[in-house]
Amino acid sequence: MRRVLATLGNPERRLPPVIHVAGTNGKGSTCAYLRAMAEAAGMAVHVYASPHLVRFNERIRLAGDLISDDQLAEALDRVEAANGDQPLTFFEATTAAAFLAFSETPADLLILEVGLGGVLDATNVIEAPLLSVITPVDYDHAEFLGNELSGIAREKAGIMKAGRPAIIARQAEEAQGVIETAAARVGAPLTQMGVDVDAFAERGRLIFQGRDRLLDLPLPALPGPHQIDNAGLAVACAVELGWPEAAIEQGLTSVSWPGRLQRLTLGLYGRRAQAAGAELWLDGGHNPHAAEALARTLEQMQGRDPQPLSLITGMLASKDAGGFFRAFRRLDPTVLTIDFGASGEGGSAADPAVLAHAARAEGLNARSATGVSDALDQAQASGARRILICGSLYLAGEVLGADPETWPR
Repeated sequence: MRRVLATLGNPERRLPPVIHVAGTNGKGSTCAYLRAMAEAAGMAVHVYASPHLVRFNERIRLAGDLISDDQLAEALDRVEAANGDQPLTFFEATTAAAFLAFSETPADLLILEVGLGGVLDATNVIEAPLLSVITPVDYDHAEFLGNELSGIAREKAGIMKAGRPAIIARQAEEAQGVIETAAARVGAPLTQMGVDVDAFAERGRLIFQGRDRLLDLPLPALPGPHQIDNAGLAVACAVELGWPEAAIEQGLTSVSWPGRLQRLTLGLYGRRAQAAGAELWLDGGHNPHAAEALARTLEQMQGRDPQPLSLITGMLASKDAGGFFRAFRRLDPTVLTIDFGASGEGGSAADPAVLAHAARAEGLNARSATGVSDALDQAQASGARRILICGSLYLAGEVLGADPETWPR
């Protein structure tokens, strides 16, 4: 990255102030809250996120708008020319292209999401971020980050920089200790949710307890109890940066983040579910920690309004299918497992029969289907009135991409 960026004239040194966000789960939601709050405060905001759901352009947002095809092609051509025949991965090339575009488009802020890990991530060339943020650290991408939580946390903590403030979500004890040590080693002033500041739901409001102030805020627009934590982390960042309380409030209620517990009422699949009198939800969570968050949200829904429940699940073959399904045992849903299209940089999809076996091993009633359409038909025929499509952001992208009406904007 440093080699190709130097050839391009070091665009990473000509960026607006950067909020750098790492973590296992909640990165995208936290970035979405931060963007909504910053824009409510009148800022022009760049965003870099991955993966995309439908179109690659979703990864690069320039001052509020998705990068155009022409801008993207021009930036990638320049990276290719600068790199020559030297080794460069797909993510490194696209990150370099994003830095070029960000450096040449005026904005007040860049929200920069880590792709994988932290220490060696292609985004980790920012020398002095405005703020470093670490969302909850858990097990994922074991083939790259290993199977020890302490090692995963060490990778994520690598984005913290000397003298630059860092804010971290509530962490497992093992991860928290590693992050604290890393912050002390580089000299990054650290704020910890649940220790220095806190956020919680109370009487239909989001309460933020800061070091010297209490904010009584609206609940976040994104559903699920886990969004209290994600929103609280974003509020802590906004307070640290001195953003107006009115902008924080507006951002919490205007936020949008496709593919994360999204209610589908439009498009090819949403209209079919509506016509059958069923709720259809979509979420790209793909590891056990994300599954636990989903299961807690479904429990709340079922508690308020019990409905026959079905999961339509497709996952990458590299994921922990058993750990994912284990989170849903207490809900006893019917599970329909499916394949989905080529996932590009993400790897291959798991065989639906293998996924169904993993679900049955966790005590769930599971069978395979031939795709989303067939699974939706089977779920509705069995009487399901609350259906969740889940297990992969690539699957979420395939569902949203089936109809231009549901493409992320």
